[in-house]
Amino acid sequence: MPSVVDLFCGVGGLTHGFIKEGFTVVAGIDVDPTCKYAYETNNNARFILKDVRDLTSEEIVGLYPEGDTRILVGCTPCQPFSRYANRKGQDDKWQLVGTFAELISAVRPEIVSMENVPQMEKHPVFTDFIQALATEGYYTWYSVVNCLDYGIPQTRKRLVLLASRLGQIEMVRRTHPPGRHRTVAQTIRCLERLAAGEASRKDPIHRASALSELNLRRIKATPPGGAWRDWDEGLQLDCHKKETGKTYPSIYGRMKWDEPSPTITCQCHGLGNGRFGHPEQDRAISLREAALLQAFPKSYIFVETKSQVVISNLARHIGNAVPVRLGRIIARSITRHLEEHRGQ
Repeated sequence: MPSVVDLFCGVGGLTHGFIKEGFTVVAGIDVDPTCKYAYETNNNARFILKDVRDLTSEEIVGLYPEGDTRILVGCTPCQPFSRYANRKGQDDKWQLVGTFAELISAVRPEIVSMENVPQMEKHPVFTDFIQALATEGYYTWYSVVNCLDYGIPQTRKRLVLLASRLGQIEMVRRTHPPGRHRTVAQTIRCLERLAAGEASRKDPIHRASALSELNLRRIKATPPGGAWRDWDEGLQLDCHKKETGKTYPSIYGRMKWDEPSPTITCQCHGLGNGRFGHPEQDRAISLREAALLQAFPKSYIFVETKSQVVISNLARHIGNAVPVRLGRIIARSITRHLEEHRGQ
């Protein structure tokens, strides 16, 4: 039987995708203790609070039941490879990719998967990672994947890598070609209405950030698909009037019902952080809406009680997650590969 260990697991987006496809995930490992409740509550898997750099290969090997096909997956922190991080200078978290490669070399799982931002493909550390896999005898496939093509309702592109010691491996064909891309309306229109600063009584994370009187005037002046350029000059910020302001066309933007959302980020709860305005209601999207756009099921429990809702933490958890649907597609690709090579 195949068993999965998920490094950098967060609140369990990738893990949940594997579980939905019938895999046993024996453990998720992450350095953030605030992820533990959501991870364990939704996934029937053990959460191990530990920095991956402090893990030993013996610890990881000991997590797999004896005789199982070992699958090691992970989404290393993407901040080091983002455009913003590259402008600000080198982030030492890129070294975690090297740590991942060292653990693969020592554990020698049959299957490996890694997911990250597209910019990672151009970084020397990724070239080194591919070479390390080749040295260990892995067949490797990787590509920048458009999440829209796999039923995820956002314009999110991710670098997905699959590697196997059993033979050639690749991702399954797209499930949602153009014309079948999922939209914002299909994903969040069913949720109850909220005002800015309001929270649902039924769902503790269906809550929207409060807006100042000025920002409320701004969102009311923003049409679906529009942004700050649609405002009267009196509503615009000073930075918008500068030449550099033209490089941020989507700030204070609204989504459109009949289109996918933009990429959901850790700042998705803030109106001024991108095109995160609700298509119709005068507010930014709620945390639950962000989670649905990340393909988490509506039943996914992120907090135990309302008092434990920390908007900045939850927005970070949701924005950093591997979309659950992408996790399912990766797992489905591995299932097909195992059936071809081992009849499993």
